[in-house]
Amino acid sequence: RRPKLTPDGEKLLVHMRRALNEIETGLSELRQAASGELGEIAMACVPSIAGSVLPPVLREFIDVHPRIKLRLVEHTSTALLAAVTEREVDFGIGPLVENEPSLLFEPIVDEPIFAVLPSPFRREGYTSISLEDLAANSVVMASNSAALRGNLDREISQKGVDIRSGYEVTHVQTMLGFARAGLGVALMPATTLPVPPDPHLQVLPVVSPPLLRSLCLISARGAVRSRIARELIALITERFQSDTRFSTITTPN
Repeated sequence: RRPKLTPDGEKLLVHMRRALNEIETGLSELRQAASGELGEIAMACVPSIAGSVLPPVLREFIDVHPRIKLRLVEHTSTALLAAVTEREVDFGIGPLVENEPSLLFEPIVDEPIFAVLPSPFRREGYTSISLEDLAANSVVMASNSAALRGNLDREISQKGVDIRSGYEVTHVQTMLGFARAGLGVALMPATTLPVPPDPHLQVLPVVSPPLLRSLCLISARGAVRSRIARELIALITERFQSDTRFSTITTPN
């Protein structure tokens, strides 16, 4: 005799097959996530880095891992730290910020800070400029909410130089706009300098002391990174350290 399902059994079989397919799909996704073929990474980055260094790095990563969902949030430094602290993102890329005990800052590279001088402030024959030289000029600086401002204030204080900040802005591109208008000398990170160079602006490295900001991998203390997140971090680190605009880490700023 051949067993045969009753009409009720036929109905139940349809649902059982659906359930088994869902289980198999779930198991397959788990296997792919464990192998790094499937998953999600959320990261945050300050605007100066998000628009300059990261795009080709992320393109390369996505080409290798097309099924990884990658989410990037562009934040000011303050908002970035909050997103990492609240674990809204897996990690962030941004400047070193002191007195943040709940966060781990792992230095990647040092980024030089340049003085961008419009025509009224040009120094003919100069190949660099000191903080003392800047003291006599109107300077466009980052506002107190920006991590870059903390680096500048610390160096200025240690040098005992009084720099007159005529304009305080949040975004580095605003600094560039003010410099182009001849309103003052802008202090800008290397990655934000105009490309191609603006013939109306003189760009000089700041020396005595050299101004640098330390760019770091920022994560919440105790956070566990997935294997695929570690792979992305390694790629970002390698690309940053091979970029000639940056220098190797010396001492934390």
